[in-house]
Amino acid sequence: MTIKNLLKPSYIKIAASISILFAAIYLISPSFFGVLELKTIDARFRGRPAIKASGDVVIATIDEKSLDELGRWPWPRTTITRLIDALTSYGAKVIVFDIVFSEPDEHSELKALLSFKEHYKKYRSIPKELTDYIHKVGAELDPDTNLGKAIKRSARVVLGYFFNFEKADKGVVQQGGRELSHGYKEVEVLKESGGQIISAPALESNIDAIARGAKGFGYYNIIPDDDGSVRWAPLVIGYKDRYYAPLSVEAVKAYLGDPPLSLTLSDYGVANIRLGTTSIPVDESGRMFINYYGGQKAFPHYSVADIIKGRVDKENLQDKIVLVGATAIGIYDMRVTPFEGVYPGVEIHATIIDNILNKRFIVRPQWFGLLDMLVILCAGLFLGIVIPRLSAMTGFFTVISFLAGYGYLGIYLFNNKGLLLNMTYPLMVVITAYLCIILYRYAMETREKKKLKGTFQHYVAPSIMEELLKYPEKLKLGGEEKELTVLFSDIRRFTTIAEGLEPSALINLLNEYLSAMSETVFKYEGYLDKYIGDAIMAVYGTPLVQHDHARKACLTALEMVEGLNALRRSWNGRGLPPLNIGVGINTGNMVVGNVGSKHKFEYTVIGDNVNLASRLEGLNKLYSTNIIISEMVYKKIGRELFCRELDIVQVKGKVKPVAIYELMKIEKTQPLEQVAGIFHRGVMYYRERRWEDAIKTFNNVIDLKPEDGPSMLYIQRCRQFLSAPPPGDWQGIFIIHN
Repeated sequence: MTIKNLLKPSYIKIAASISILFAAIYLISPSFFGVLELKTIDARFRGRPAIKASGDVVIATIDEKSLDELGRWPWPRTTITRLIDALTSYGAKVIVFDIVFSEPDEHSELKALLSFKEHYKKYRSIPKELTDYIHKVGAELDPDTNLGKAIKRSARVVLGYFFNFEKADKGVVQQGGRELSHGYKEVEVLKESGGQIISAPALESNIDAIARGAKGFGYYNIIPDDDGSVRWAPLVIGYKDRYYAPLSVEAVKAYLGDPPLSLTLSDYGVANIRLGTTSIPVDESGRMFINYYGGQKAFPHYSVADIIKGRVDKENLQDKIVLVGATAIGIYDMRVTPFEGVYPGVEIHATIIDNILNKRFIVRPQWFGLLDMLVILCAGLFLGIVIPRLSAMTGFFTVISFLAGYGYLGIYLFNNKGLLLNMTYPLMVVITAYLCIILYRYAMETREKKKLKGTFQHYVAPSIMEELLKYPEKLKLGGEEKELTVLFSDIRRFTTIAEGLEPSALINLLNEYLSAMSETVFKYEGYLDKYIGDAIMAVYGTPLVQHDHARKACLTALEMVEGLNALRRSWNGRGLPPLNIGVGINTGNMVVGNVGSKHKFEYTVIGDNVNLASRLEGLNKLYSTNIIISEMVYKKIGRELFCRELDIVQVKGKVKPVAIYELMKIEKTQPLEQVAGIFHRGVMYYRERRWEDAIKTFNNVIDLKPEDGPSMLYIQRCRQFLSAPPPGDWQGIFIIHN
């Protein structure tokens, strides 16, 4: 079990909570992140390859050139009449005006004639012949009447009007004393609600003299999104319990030969809009998403001046839908689109017309809402399960890969399939869940590091502590079996020494000794497992892996003995008693981990090999040595350090005998190699039952190394066996009973 799983954080709960939160927001208020989602749509538009318009729609522009040649705007109705006649002669199939003629024209000659009539009536009655003449000339001079005649002659003009959403006291839906007959007619009304359909209280329509001969009428209202950009076109607006079509749809309807136009309502709003056999995808409010092709001039532009004066090739206008609208600076309505901040409104209508004619729709199917919910819920849970099991870098790249993959999917569907996938909610839930998981992990790791530092800072070297804090995953606190080396040290005759000292002096002496010994343990990167009174237990090879743990334990033991000699010299000058220690070292498999209760536990090692190290430490009293190591330790350190074999013993609690060795430091004043060689020969004589030869050999060792404890012990054993030989099956194994 790794450190990050010691107190396993509820990553799945965190991720699930975030997913549920975003899912709830999505259900209650899908537009909560609406502006952000709109910006991702704009980015998809700008990143998409350019789309070429079909060529069915062109724009007759009221541009700077037209104003220079034909006069300032607004033009007299005679100019509009000339334009309609010109477009008709060019063979335009449908002429669409992104203009409303809601007021009579101020014609000076007609006003003069009417003024003469009124002035003449003040003095005398007007003869019938004069009245008829005035009416005849007035009709010929009236520009509105002439424009109406031109529209009727052309039989292909669709006029625009607009709804007023702010006031209800002006405007009626009438043309020539009758209501407009070109509005939507419901095929089927499932419920008389239409609650989400855009409705208007009033409208501004064309005057009767002009509108009477028009082929159709459509509103040119454009409603921007909250950020001011135009992305949706309302294809239905309600007025006085009836529904009406926009200029773009009426233009297509006229172009296709007046196919039936139908609206189907349901309890949630608009269910379907159909023009002939074409079903136009709209949302519940009846809005169609506009599939822009690019920036300005995605459609051919021809100056009105050039059209009126015959400077345009006929094939450029023949059989086309010609939209008449203003593009000159200062007179046209500026709009914001995904591509540009200044975009002619007439081009928006042209785009909608081309979208419908060629079925180039951007669609968001209703089942995409279920897909969004599924992604929101699954993405968060996926992160909660996967991220905690990955490293920080791998987790980061996993999240980046998900974001990039989902982004690519959204772009691919938009570019190639015309599908509008919601990008914001899934990406937001992934980013939020990832950040929360990372913050929670950081908080937990900080807590664990603090706990780790509190647990180990007094038991390992600062370098080990720094490594643990930097890479806590290297530490495994759960129980596991591994090969380690254990060192036990103990002060000889400490109880007797303690009885002769004052408590304060005893504590000072013990603290000084333990501090020096502990520093030696830390120096060789050992883990100071515990103090047991005056005894020290240290472990090598954990909590961090050490491949040379046996060697480091042996170096620790040698330096502990040498350090104690330095302390003794200091204590001697202060009148303190000398101390001597015994050290036992064993290497083998043992269980390491946290041991204790849920209220208090410690990181330690347990097992037979731990007990053997403790037994070896106790054998130092028997052999009058300082450091005894097991055969396994001897095999690990090889000839790197100097050792001599002491004996083969069977300690209490062990059935199998073990060979033990004394670890010694070579000094120039002692010929240890010669001593060890003679000692080894004496042990061989001892095991061969040659007691007298063994005694003589061990005395030779004492001559070289006076008071050699192991030699004196063997001499004592040989003399005992001379008087009482061992049994016949004796193999030289010494059995330790306590």
